[in-house]
Amino acid sequence: MNLCSIASGSSGNCIYVGSERASVLVDVGISGKRVEAGLNSIDRTTKEMDGILITHEHSDHIKGLGVLARKYGLPIYATAGTIEAIERMDLGKMPEGLFREIRPDEPFYIGDMKILPFTISHDAAQPVGFRLECGQKAVGIATDLGQYSEYTVARLQKLNALLLEANHDVRMLQVGSYPYHLKRRILSERGHLSNENAGRLLCRLLHDDLKAVFLGHLSKENNYDKLAYETVCGEVDSGDNPYKSRDFYIQVASRERVSPLVAI
Repeated sequence: MNLCSIASGSSGNCIYVGSERASVLVDVGISGKRVEAGLNSIDRTTKEMDGILITHEHSDHIKGLGVLARKYGLPIYATAGTIEAIERMDLGKMPEGLFREIRPDEPFYIGDMKILPFTISHDAAQPVGFRLECGQKAVGIATDLGQYSEYTVARLQKLNALLLEANHDVRMLQVGSYPYHLKRRILSERGHLSNENAGRLLCRLLHDDLKAVFLGHLSKENNYDKLAYETVCGEVDSGDNPYKSRDFYIQVASRERVSPLVAI
């Protein structure tokens, strides 16, 4: 399997996951042009994709959906609540029959890829994260988490690669310029995962065969790459586990640059 972050951040998200017989995008919160350029940089094209998985309906996850749906006719996989929310939004006329309803904790297949949606805690209609498997390999996508639970940890066990939200530094958010109601939303149980909590969750997921971790969905105003990286690594290094951060490939997924293509 392969994993590549085409864009990740509060301004737009798009992730590529591929196997020998299937290729999908997880979210398309950037322009169709940027999606195509990102895929081209790893020798893929948008028309080769077998589908688009949508985590939830916020604009930084679906901004390019209407354009790509009309141009390429790619199947769109999302929960019923997310589909209903998207249909109420102004994305232009969507082609008939592209939406495929999925349900949390009910796996489905695209080619040789088994995909398990799982419920996440976020202020959206019916948001999900994704676990994608092929053979003995597994990739996890977990962003837009206000909190995590034992349920979350169970869905993300024994991954070979993970894209995990490290959205904000709590202190930066608290003293920053955001209005009070927005600070409360981000810090709530249906908001976003802080750097510290990302590190604590990661500590629960570490194992010998975890090959790559991307820290994603960073806030432009309340975080920066080095801080997110150092905070998460600090949690790993001081955590109650036998590992150190240097034992793993950990990198911040950029909002502007395509990540390396990771093969697992």
